[in-house]
Amino acid sequence: MVSTASAKNGTWHNWGGNVSARPAREVTPATVEELADAVRRAAEDGLPVKAVGTGHSFTSIAATDGVLIHPQLLSGIRDIDRAAGTVTVGAGTQLKRLNMALEREGLSLTNMGDIMEQTVSGATSTGTHGTGRDSASIAAQIRALELVTADGSVLQCSEKENPDVFAAARIGLGALGIVTAITFAVEPIFLLTAREEPMPFERVLADFDELHAENEHFEFYWFPHTGNTNTKRNNRSAGPERPLPPVKGWFEDEFLSNGVFQVANLVGRAVPATIPSIAQLSSRALSSRTYTDIPYKVFTSPRRVRFVEMEYAVPREALVDTLRELKAMVDRSPLRVSFPVEVRTAPADDITLSTASGRETAYVAVHMFRGTPFQAYFTAAERIFTAHEGRPHWGKIHTRDAEYLSRVYPRFGEFTALRDRLDPERRFGNAYLRRVLGD
Repeated sequence: MVSTASAKNGTWHNWGGNVSARPAREVTPATVEELADAVRRAAEDGLPVKAVGTGHSFTSIAATDGVLIHPQLLSGIRDIDRAAGTVTVGAGTQLKRLNMALEREGLSLTNMGDIMEQTVSGATSTGTHGTGRDSASIAAQIRALELVTADGSVLQCSEKENPDVFAAARIGLGALGIVTAITFAVEPIFLLTAREEPMPFERVLADFDELHAENEHFEFYWFPHTGNTNTKRNNRSAGPERPLPPVKGWFEDEFLSNGVFQVANLVGRAVPATIPSIAQLSSRALSSRTYTDIPYKVFTSPRRVRFVEMEYAVPREALVDTLRELKAMVDRSPLRVSFPVEVRTAPADDITLSTASGRETAYVAVHMFRGTPFQAYFTAAERIFTAHEGRPHWGKIHTRDAEYLSRVYPRFGEFTALRDRLDPERRFGNAYLRRVLGD
């Protein structure tokens, strides 16, 4: 078992820079048995335990002053079952490594989010998702998982084995135990054709139902202070493969979307009055493009400009009203918002605390450049989202508590009852979980 220091002076920081913690000790177990032993030792010492991946959550969901578990040695593919169409991987495996390994095997996940820096357990435990008319979050693609519980025992969970735990632990918030392995459904690798093009905000809202119905994966980005959006439609393709040319791809995805965007945000942070003009220029600099590639090269892209984020899931039928209210709020306020608003969708799923549990969903994500005051913008946006019975992303900034969440999640009590059974002493608790789940 290897002890590690994740940051300077033993202080852990998340990717967004808005959360830090000073754990009593940090452990990097090399086996499930070592992890179970670390949990038992923590219990003997009266310390709470949290696992942390790559720190891509903006909430303090993984923060602890107790024992911080780093799962990176519990990584790699354990098993591929081509007949069943599944792959089993260690919980500390980065999505990037999983995608590249699956590519070598001629396999792919059906859907994924827009970055792949997270560990598989961190991504699924917080409900990470992409966009899809018919295909849901990464967690909805889980077929089985392995979980170390508060007494150090190891549970195997699937629809057939411990089904009540499986129903909840796919998006378990780290509250039920520590996930050590995940079995995903996979399929033979396929091609997606991406069609990206600017479109007026009002046209996107007028045609939203049609755009959603006609495309397997539709999403768009609205640039505040403008009436402009950039839309992206991803659909399966028979080929041939036509990836972005390397130079063009680098110029648009690295130079413009990361390099120039970073400079623009630095200027906007220093002189907020320039942000509306920058937004107009940014939204008009985008041009249409079409390319065909394997899934992870279409779904994901590099995100090197650091930010903080709030995202809410609203009923899909409430999306247009939600966005009109959000735009009206920004237009009449003194706010200066340099990051586009991201809009995605998901079908209903059956995971207890999934943001899409039991209802067709649209996601609205608001961002602010790291180091820029975000509270006024996020507070105003959250007021709009909650008026539409919005459910906050578990890994992104929000102010909701158990009293609110129990109203918008019909199966909330099912989750908390399971937590009471699996972790009665709150070995995996922290301040965030006390707020969102109650104590």
